[in-house]
Amino acid sequence: MKKDLLTLRDLTADDCEALFERSFELKKRDADGSSDRTLQGKTLGLIFDKPSTRTRVSFEAAMAQLGGTPLFLNAQDTQLIRNEPIADTARALSRYLDALAVRTYSQDLLNELAAAASIPIINGLTDLYHPCQVLSDLMTILEKKGELENLKIVWIGDGNNVAHSWLNAAAILPLHLVVSCPKGYQPDEAILVAAVSDTKGKIHVISDPKEAVRDADVIYTDVWASMGQESEHGLRKKFFQPYQVNQRLVAKAKPDVIVMHCLPAHRGEEISADVLEGAHSVVWDQAENKLHMHKGILEKFIMG
Repeated sequence: MKKDLLTLRDLTADDCEALFERSFELKKRDADGSSDRTLQGKTLGLIFDKPSTRTRVSFEAAMAQLGGTPLFLNAQDTQLIRNEPIADTARALSRYLDALAVRTYSQDLLNELAAAASIPIINGLTDLYHPCQVLSDLMTILEKKGELENLKIVWIGDGNNVAHSWLNAAAILPLHLVVSCPKGYQPDEAILVAAVSDTKGKIHVISDPKEAVRDADVIYTDVWASMGQESEHGLRKKFFQPYQVNQRLVAKAKPDVIVMHCLPAHRGEEISADVLEGAHSVVWDQAENKLHMHKGILEKFIMG
């Protein structure tokens, strides 16, 4: 029976553990110069109607390095642009591909694709969730800190799709997650309430960023205006300025705190240039780990 990755709620704690273990193994084998061809003869489709650098390249490279073939499909070049029913596209592509990664605006569209497809559908980002990003982020924290429990992970900034996936992660894993957002820009209330009610760890909402980061092990931020919100950028800058991750804020965390950002970063806005490029930053390792985690995800969902 096929399995989809639409949100992190599609995974169990055991699923996550297996993904971390395999992704670390694949990363080590890559560093050793070993070649894995576990997906030879398999084909991954990628339908993207949002711009992408890291997600697209890491999925394409992951599939190629495992011996498979990635096929990139700009949504504007498909029959979807001519209003072909989503279910028809899903059923046709299921006859050609072994899995489909989708980066789009609507979570409902993704769910509709998954309902009609007979192949695994992988969420490469929607306006609501970004599960693969957070899996690679968790891998990076494990790599740097050696554990996920007993850590204080603080989200600073917009309650966006990545924040929603962090909340989902805290619902299935024993995390201590603190979310700090300006008033009016908190995560979706239904997603927050569901995560708090199911959490295997602790979830706190602390509006004051200085209080939120006190004794933090991990500080994570993202852009203040996501794709599709560009017209709000000027207004958001006014509300979000106190939430900038800068040296003053980082100094309130633990001395060995790590700073994360899923990129692209706007230096001088959500994060200062000296923090992004400084000793606490792990953003480039974080970006690299998307490749290794995507290998683990593709193996799991294509091979079963």
